[in-house]
Amino acid sequence: MLKPILTVLSLIAATSIYAQDKPTVFKGALIYTVAGPPIQNGTLIVHKGKIVSTGPSDMRVPSDAVVIDATGKVIMPGLVDSHSHLGGPDGGDASAALNPDTRAMDAINPTSDGFKKALAGGITTINVMPGSGHLMSGQTVYIKMREGKIIEDLLITNEKGLYGGLKMANGTNPIRSTPGNFPGTRAKSAAMMRDLFTKAVEYKTKVDKAGGDASKMPERDLRMEPLLEVMSGKRVVHFHTHLANDILTAIRLGKEFGFKPVLHHVSEGWKVAKEIAEAGVSSSIITIDAPGGKTEAMGLSLETGAALEKEGAAVGFHTDDGITDSRLFIRGAALMVREGMGREKAIEALTLAGAKMMDLGSKVGSLEKGKDADFIILNGDPFSTYTKVEQTWVEGVKRWDIQNPKDKAFLTGGYDVFSPVRSEFHHHTGEQ
Repeated sequence: MLKPILTVLSLIAATSIYAQDKPTVFKGALIYTVAGPPIQNGTLIVHKGKIVSTGPSDMRVPSDAVVIDATGKVIMPGLVDSHSHLGGPDGGDASAALNPDTRAMDAINPTSDGFKKALAGGITTINVMPGSGHLMSGQTVYIKMREGKIIEDLLITNEKGLYGGLKMANGTNPIRSTPGNFPGTRAKSAAMMRDLFTKAVEYKTKVDKAGGDASKMPERDLRMEPLLEVMSGKRVVHFHTHLANDILTAIRLGKEFGFKPVLHHVSEGWKVAKEIAEAGVSSSIITIDAPGGKTEAMGLSLETGAALEKEGAAVGFHTDDGITDSRLFIRGAALMVREGMGREKAIEALTLAGAKMMDLGSKVGSLEKGKDADFIILNGDPFSTYTKVEQTWVEGVKRWDIQNPKDKAFLTGGYDVFSPVRSEFHHHTGEQ
């Protein structure tokens, strides 16, 4: 029986029907699996939200599959943004510099049109962070770009059973000058963080001594609980840091209290790339066309990716949206490639590396059997300035299509598309 052949650009109506009920086969594309070398003229099979297999064009496909001709296209895993502020994630307030008990998930608007902007950029998984204006701004949340009206619809749980990490920061942002609440200096910043972790060690000792006996347990402390998860390796610390000395302080704190932070931004990471690699920590870096805005970001270099790669350090990318627009995520990696970072390493940094930084590497980040069917279809080389994301698929469902005018508006639109008034009105009326 002749299988139906659809072009990549004519899938608007068929997406939801076929994505789950029948296997869907994409044939003819250049496929970057990230788990292995690129596959020329490859085949990707997905079913029920999962990757079934990838291989050459002549591999066997299910007899009942819907076959999509992707000749001339590029398919790669959905992008993983390890640091974003989409959805309005509030964290701590000016009452304290250390707020490990606050949760971004309690503040995020899951229907924010900003998430459509992320889909337009090919992003399928995001670490949404509270800001960096505190030494500890609160707990981050890991979300998948599914369709949903409540935050629980978007949550993705990692291998450690958690749906977020802990945001920490040092440097200019959390120093501030507020009397009595914020550190004022770098040395005091580290001292305050060290003091709270020391209290957490003491709290853990009491918990251990209780031996599971509820009558002997210390009074529940919401500030201590996430820190115990950090020290046990269960909760990832995502650490905002720029200057070389601040980077080393973050690493030092991690060694002292038994955790390996994921370093975010690392504007001067190129200065201490060897030390970062030797510490065995990961770096999530950002690309900015014109570094500045604050003195500590002046040392940002587009050669940081290459420097970390050369030393063998794990490296990923992030947008910090709205610092860098989510629609330009791939472009940031392209600029790092231009300055010496390897192409395959850069593709990994956009996908699997970021997933591993959130303990999500077994679920997303590469096109491997059994992983979530998160992938994007491009019309050319990922790092060409002329290339566009044409489709974004999440768990086997097409979530964004450039051929759909309503979707394309989020790629090309400005304030009129993303204004809060418009967003709220259209979500309530259902009008687009």
